[in-house]
Amino acid sequence: MAIRVAINHRTEYLFDRPVSVSPHVVRLRPAPHTRSPIESYSLKVLPQEHFINWQQDPFGNYLARLVFPEPVESLCFEVDLVADIVVINPFDFFVEKYAEHYPFRYPPELRKQLAPYLEITEDGPLLREWLKGVNRSRQEVNNFLVDLNQQLEKDIEYTIRLQPGVQSCEETLEKALGSCRDTGWLLVQILRHLGLAARFVSGYLLQLTPDEKPLEGPAGTDHDFTDLHAWAEVYVPGAGWLGLDPTSGLFAGEGHIPLACTPHPVSAAPITGSTDECEVDFRFSNTVRRIHEDPRVTKPYTDGQWQMIQALGNQVDAELAAGDVRLTLGGEPTFVSIDDMESSQWNDAALGEHKRKLAGDLLLRLSGRFAPGGLLHYGQGKWYPGEPVPRWSLNCFWRSDGQPLWRNPRLLAQEGIDYGCGPEEAERFAARLTRQLGLPDRYLVPGYEDTLYYLWKDGGQPVNVDLLGTDLKRPDERRRLVELLAGDIGKAAGFALPLRWDDASQGWKSSAWRFRRGHMFLTPGDSPMGLRLPLDALPWVAEEERDIEPERDLFEPRPALGDYYSEVTRRFSHFEATRDAHPEIVQQEPADSASRGRQRVEVIHTALCIEARGGVLHVFLPPMTCLEHYLDLLAAVELTAGQLQLPVRIEGYEPPRDWRMKKLAVTPDPGVIEVNIHPAHNWQELVANTETLYAEARLARLGTEKFMLDGRHTGTGGGNHVTLGGETPSDSPFLRRPDLLRSLLTYWQHHPGLSTLFSGMFIGPTSQAPRVDEARDESLYELEIAFQQMPDGEIAEPWLVDRLLRNLLVDVSGNTHRAEFCIDKLYSPDSPTGRLGLVEFRAFEMPPHARMSLVQMLLLRTLIAYFWKQPYRHRLVRWGTELHDRFMLPHYVWADMRDVVCELQRAGYPFQLEWLAPFLEFRFPHHGTVSVQDIRLDLNAALEPWHVLGEEMSNQGTARFVDSSVERLQVRVSGLKDERFVVACNGRRVPLRGTGTHGEYVAGVRFRAWQPPSALHPTIGVHSPLVFDIIDTWNGRSIGGGTYHVSHPGGRHHDIFPVNANEAESRRISRFWNYGHTGGAIKPPPEYAELAKFLPEGHLPGPMAPPPEETNPEYPGTLDLRYRSGCA
Repeated sequence: MAIRVAINHRTEYLFDRPVSVSPHVVRLRPAPHTRSPIESYSLKVLPQEHFINWQQDPFGNYLARLVFPEPVESLCFEVDLVADIVVINPFDFFVEKYAEHYPFRYPPELRKQLAPYLEITEDGPLLREWLKGVNRSRQEVNNFLVDLNQQLEKDIEYTIRLQPGVQSCEETLEKALGSCRDTGWLLVQILRHLGLAARFVSGYLLQLTPDEKPLEGPAGTDHDFTDLHAWAEVYVPGAGWLGLDPTSGLFAGEGHIPLACTPHPVSAAPITGSTDECEVDFRFSNTVRRIHEDPRVTKPYTDGQWQMIQALGNQVDAELAAGDVRLTLGGEPTFVSIDDMESSQWNDAALGEHKRKLAGDLLLRLSGRFAPGGLLHYGQGKWYPGEPVPRWSLNCFWRSDGQPLWRNPRLLAQEGIDYGCGPEEAERFAARLTRQLGLPDRYLVPGYEDTLYYLWKDGGQPVNVDLLGTDLKRPDERRRLVELLAGDIGKAAGFALPLRWDDASQGWKSSAWRFRRGHMFLTPGDSPMGLRLPLDALPWVAEEERDIEPERDLFEPRPALGDYYSEVTRRFSHFEATRDAHPEIVQQEPADSASRGRQRVEVIHTALCIEARGGVLHVFLPPMTCLEHYLDLLAAVELTAGQLQLPVRIEGYEPPRDWRMKKLAVTPDPGVIEVNIHPAHNWQELVANTETLYAEARLARLGTEKFMLDGRHTGTGGGNHVTLGGETPSDSPFLRRPDLLRSLLTYWQHHPGLSTLFSGMFIGPTSQAPRVDEARDESLYELEIAFQQMPDGEIAEPWLVDRLLRNLLVDVSGNTHRAEFCIDKLYSPDSPTGRLGLVEFRAFEMPPHARMSLVQMLLLRTLIAYFWKQPYRHRLVRWGTELHDRFMLPHYVWADMRDVVCELQRAGYPFQLEWLAPFLEFRFPHHGTVSVQDIRLDLNAALEPWHVLGEEMSNQGTARFVDSSVERLQVRVSGLKDERFVVACNGRRVPLRGTGTHGEYVAGVRFRAWQPPSALHPTIGVHSPLVFDIIDTWNGRSIGGGTYHVSHPGGRHHDIFPVNANEAESRRISRFWNYGHTGGAIKPPPEYAELAKFLPEGHLPGPMAPPPEETNPEYPGTLDLRYRSGCA
């Protein structure tokens, strides 16, 4: 992901009269050891009447010696160079064992070689005083150099100084002020006083505007600039010369381009020379311009590209509106912590210490942006087998009509604040709310922790275990037991109010709860009180006699919502509850009441609960089927909280699903935080939702990038599921027009690139979202039969599409949720809550940038607009193993996407192929290039399906592991004009196939990258490093090539993940060498070599090349290093 820049540096001297000029020495050519690749360089000198000789000084720096034979009126030196700014990790170096810790001593022979760089030329009291503050205790040399450099940056303030020469060290320390050359020279002398070889460096400093401003620390420059600069380099055995920039306190990186490195500043001056005495006008300029930028995840599109994307989004919107499609688009994007890449909560665990805190922060930010007047709801999420506790679910609800759902946000308790609420406040709130609902106080039931249970648990502990002194980081059950025993277990934990809506009276009703033990004892645990009610202990009614409250059909028409807060306020503004004079006496009914008809007393089994936990008042709302009733109860809760000025936290059951209510949820998933974003009705709303979500997540310290140890980009790992539907289930375009889903399924099946370009790392038949044609060979045949039964155009049977496809859009085990096209929520036969009219695309990986996500959504919206006008109906393609051969390689994926884009353009949608380039770089990063003569070899990452292995026993029970030890690369070669040259990998010929472009060929290489304890073919070893050779078959030699390493070639085994994309890219770059081909004549395979002794010459005839291999019938486009062709 290089950025190519053009640097122009112009220095001009205008003399007041013609002057004679002595020979000048110009040191303005990048030094041989510069690490940023220099594409081109030129030095232009005026006047043109001069002689130039390029030389090198004793230290290897390039010098231009200029002689001017005639007097001149001006001198002009103009440098123009083009550089590739490729990410460089300044800490990627090896250190000799004896130098790993400071202080150390150079070996005698090395010390002789470094003598000019060890010479101390300056000393003084201020310098000696500064050196006294240096920590010289034994420490890692890296840390020592970082601390030394940063301390000098803090002590010396930077200034621009136009006077020639360099200040003495004493002067710089006395002023605590200096230019870059002053602090650079000071650091050189400090390092020499500390026994380290150091040299002075002059060069160019290049700083580019960052794509994103950092969340903390310096924001960096707000414009691209370059200038002459100076810094120091220190020699560390093994690492070589390391650049230290005391002006910034940083190590030198890709923005530091050295021009001259010398023991003393005098011999590093950019221009040296003299003239006759005269008056001179000095002018200079330094400019930098970006001339090429590879698409990258931090800046995927230029401003011009984004304007075109926006324009197409508006065009598609207009067509969707004209066609009455009524499409909405939501999703389930996922995020990870930007501060913690290591812990299990951001890799495989659903819950973790910091995940809940970050999710709460994100919920507050999103609710403030999307839902002013919304309700924050803290509920219980999913509880999967094997997980010790259920997951949490943080939700925000707001009304679609814009009316506030919760009027006063100060009455919603904020996280992290202890409001000092206890049982007394809970009782007071419960009593007031009961009266607010028009119910007698006698129905309010206090709930107690089960004293007998906890005493039994306490008595069952060993005598030498003090629970009250136990470490609270132990398992949850013990921590809960300690908390209860340390508190007053005899006090009421909370209060429950049996509650149900009475349609006859259009109000709330309650009933008395009585228990055999006299009090209501809660089920042991630390879940909210509403989930621990002893409902089994209540009188029950036979199931056949119960009044079953059916779920409301989401297809039925519903009236507009009213103002429930005002209604509740009016209804109970003058209500005074009647109290029994002696509530402890239970009055009996008259003995002859049966003569007036039998009365049946109903015991309500749903309850509202109020309890104080952690100093916060929690209100647990019961389940309901009607949104109007939920809002009525919610308004009463807010009114009570306002009257008592007690902030509350709403928990319990969510409002019933209703299209008049919008919802945003933040939930945990293994390794990620998932956000269920509310659907957008048009393009501009989708843009606003997506950009806001990414921006607020970043401010909450949540990001979209995660990396493997070797620098490979994995996304978040949790995916970015996209949900398509309508504002109401009856509006869903997929229920109204089943042929729309048929068109999408057929088109996706015809274009595998749509599956692989946007996929995650784990793909294939056993992945979380397999294609419909993966692993089930007969599925395409059955799917074509289903398509034949699917009518064209709008239909009146919304259930039809679900019945036709439900048993076909599944994975190999029949799981309907784990499919690329998931229709679980389209028109489920299970319940009305599954009949939402939604189709979920589950194979998308989380794009690292908001605009990449939007382009992905735009492609979907464009295809839907196209298929709505012109249904796509064709026979399905039997790809076979070609699916995992060709379409794992970026070349074929890109060619497939080119076909998609061309078809859209022919249909009148100017979608551009270049808009998908960031996805190609994200999923198939470029590893390196080798250029030999006119031949160019490019190496890119490719995809590899992972196999699920058989069941094994683990420390957590039965487990099924995934074999991710096999990887794949793409080799693309251009410039091959004939069959003279072939490409080999580890001595085996690569099966190159023509791409249609003259002289260009491509193939895949499959290899074992590492050796896990459980894997397919465990006897096959690791094939790394991969040596690629371009072989001239006429002379049997490799004329060049490169080497790809799976891990760091210098033996640096990283134990922490990359902190950002820059470090990840530097790790990827370090694993490829554009050199390292096989030397000497090509050796024949062992089976060939055995024949040599039977030949008259005693050796094989002519030059040798890797012999052609029999084409792999399953994967003809891939060299599988694990597979041997032939009779064996």
